[in-house]
Amino acid sequence: MAPDKPRRGRRALIVLEIGLALALIYSIYWWRTQDLLPADSAAAAPPLVLEDLDGRALGIEDLRGKPAVLYFFAPWCGVCNASAHQLRWFDRWFGDEVSLVLIALDWESVDELQEYRRRHRLEAPILLGDPGIAGAFRIAGYPTYYVLDGRGRVVRRDFGFTTLGGLWWRTRLGPS
Repeated sequence: MAPDKPRRGRRALIVLEIGLALALIYSIYWWRTQDLLPADSAAAAPPLVLEDLDGRALGIEDLRGKPAVLYFFAPWCGVCNASAHQLRWFDRWFGDEVSLVLIALDWESVDELQEYRRRHRLEAPILLGDPGIAGAFRIAGYPTYYVLDGRGRVVRRDFGFTTLGGLWWRTRLGPS
């Protein structure tokens, strides 16, 4: 029985290390999302009317009738770039059910954003955001995204990398 003790000790240490890592990840996640808009389905999203890359205006009112994902990003953001193909597939597979709108923040030129759209083969509209919109939506980092219900109310919010499945799931859930 003596050989079992070191093995159990290693297992306990591994479980402890995993638990501490998960606690650290959750703490960072909580800290990064604590100041986002509340997701209680009672509060409407802040007003938003921005131009897209082609000069057309799009606002929250235009998204009413079905759920929408507002995805705030910066073209230089590594996580945003890594998530882009997930957004492309989400829009292609679920775009009839859920509107996907990308809102560019911290960008230098429209050409930079058009290159981002081309490189990632995105078809969803990319809106030209500004510091006022970033403040209204409490954007402190990238990517940040909000899920709105069909009436324009915030029902989910999140920060960081997401997957096709994660986006789909968040659009199916009620308030967080």
